[in-house]
Amino acid sequence: MWTFHNPVAIHAGNGSLAQLPALLNGRRALLITFPEAAALGLEQQLRALLGTQLAGIENAVLPNPDVSWLAAMYERIWQRYADVDCIIACGGGSVIDCAKVMLTRTPSGQFTELLAHLQGHNASLSGSGAKTLIAIPTTAGTGSEVTPWATVWDADAGSKYSLHRDWTWPQAAIIDAHLMRSLPVASTLASGLDALSHALESIWNVNRNPVSATLAAAAARSIIDTLPALLQQPHNPALREQMAIAALQAGLAFSNTKTALAHSLSYDITLQHGIAHGIACSFSLPQVMTLAFGHDAQVDQLLLAIFHADDQDQAVARLSAFLQQLDVSTNPADYGIADSWDDLVQRALQGPRGRNFIAAAAAPAVPV
Repeated sequence: MWTFHNPVAIHAGNGSLAQLPALLNGRRALLITFPEAAALGLEQQLRALLGTQLAGIENAVLPNPDVSWLAAMYERIWQRYADVDCIIACGGGSVIDCAKVMLTRTPSGQFTELLAHLQGHNASLSGSGAKTLIAIPTTAGTGSEVTPWATVWDADAGSKYSLHRDWTWPQAAIIDAHLMRSLPVASTLASGLDALSHALESIWNVNRNPVSATLAAAAARSIIDTLPALLQQPHNPALREQMAIAALQAGLAFSNTKTALAHSLSYDITLQHGIAHGIACSFSLPQVMTLAFGHDAQVDQLLLAIFHADDQDQAVARLSAFLQQLDVSTNPADYGIADSWDDLVQRALQGPRGRNFIAAAAAPAVPV
C-alpha cells in the first residue's frame, strides 16, 4: 500500500507571476527575498504588482540560513508584521527555507524557543493558520516551494537542523521561468544538480511509490538532456522553462520520499568544507548509485532506462561522464575529504536521510 500527498497549489508557466495578486485575494503580505533582488528589478516588479497589499520587504537572506542571523530577523518580523496574513518568498531555497522559519511562532516571540525545538528539546510552537506562504523560486533546483522542510544551519555548533510542521507546506507555488533568466551560470549548475540529486534520491529510496518514481525519472531524464545546453545558453527561455519543470517534478517526487544518502553526506561537506549544497549533494551520486543497484529490480530498471544503459557499470559510467562534462569532479579528494570519506559515509548512513537509502542496512563503505 502507498499514498502520495502534496497540498501545494502550483501555478506555472512564463508570466505566471501575474497571478500573485489573485492568490493573495486581498490579504496583505510580507516579501522575503535576497539582497540582489533590488538590483535585479524583482523588488520593483513585486511592488508594482502588489501595491498596498505589500506590507514590507525583508531582503537580507543569505545562503544556508544560519541561526546567527535568523534570530534577529525572526524577532523583527514577529514584532513588526505579526498581523500580516501571508509571507511571499521570492528567491532560491535559502529564501524559501527562511520564510518557513518565519511562519512558526513561539509563545514568547523569541527565536531561542524555536532553536530549542530544532535541537530536539520540548519547546512548544504554533503557526497553523497564523500565516500562509506563497513560494516563488528564482532557481530551478531547490524543490522547497513544494515541500514542508526548512533546513536551518548552525555553523558555530557544526550542526544542521530540519524544521517540518504541518503549516510549513507552502499554500501555493508560482513557477515562472522568466524569473530565472538572470541566474548566474554557477548557480544554474548547482541548483540543476541539486534537482538531479532530488530525482535520483527519490528513486533509490525506501519511501518511493509509483507516482514519486514516475516524476523522479522524468525529472532526471530532462535534467540530463537540458542542463548542459542551458549552461551554454543561459538566456534561452525554452531551456529555462524545461529546467524549471524538471526541478518541479523532482521537488514533487522527494516531497513524498525525502532525500537519501547523497544528501545525508552533503550536510557535513557543506558545513566543514564550504562546498555549495548542489555540488555537495551531487558529486557522490555515481558512487551512491553503485550501492543502490541490486536491491530492487524496479529501481534497477528505472536507473538503466534513465541513462539508456545496458547494465550497472554503463549507467554509473554515464552519470560520471555527465558530471565530468560539467566540470564537476566525482573524487572526494578534490573536496578535501579523501582521508575521512569512509567514516563520512558510515555516519551519513546512520542519519535520518541516510536511512532512507535503499541499501542502508547492507551498504559497505563507498570506495574513493
